[in-house]
Amino acid sequence: MIRAVALDVGETLIRDDRGWAAWADWLGIPRHTLSALVGAVVAQARDNAEALRLIRPDIDIAAERAAMEAVGRGERLDEVDLYPDVRPALAALRETGARVVIAGNQTARAGALLRDLDLPIDGIATSGEWGVAKPDPRFFARVLELTGTAPGETVYVGDHPANDTHPAKAAGLRAAHLRRGPWGYLWSGTAEAADADWQIDSLHDLVPLAAG
Repeated sequence: MIRAVALDVGETLIRDDRGWAAWADWLGIPRHTLSALVGAVVAQARDNAEALRLIRPDIDIAAERAAMEAVGRGERLDEVDLYPDVRPALAALRETGARVVIAGNQTARAGALLRDLDLPIDGIATSGEWGVAKPDPRFFARVLELTGTAPGETVYVGDHPANDTHPAKAAGLRAAHLRRGPWGYLWSGTAEAADADWQIDSLHDLVPLAAG
């Protein structure tokens, strides 16, 4: 029985287009160049931040984020960043009686922006707020604290096998791999995503799982 659903953020709930565009503009390179570099590191199973280091090897990402924020070019999230299925699917999940939370590798600022969206959920936390990030097992221990459910009653939903489905399964949770975004499309149906309990194409696909 699924009593809780915990969701990743980037390319699960929100499109990353605007965030990567902001980085490209800040670093002074064409947006399509950075997009191509992100694709390259994804295909090599490297962390997407490596795309920024290909442009500026000595980059201090935290310091650059702070500089962007200081001049009004920092993180932004609003309704246009959400995938269309997010609000209706989250609302439908809660109607099943499942506890619905968001927990991803985002900054504390992103956590505040997500809360401002007033999504139909029971809780939000980010790695920046917790001080621990996926795929660290401690992150998934914190997820279970947030849901208040047993591992086998909790499904973690994300697009990235190495950060989402593999470590969630290792922590005893159920896992759903979402075919969305570059990671989701690249690894859907492959051995990398094979240990997920479910392969889904939409957040709506979670509703019958929770209802059942």
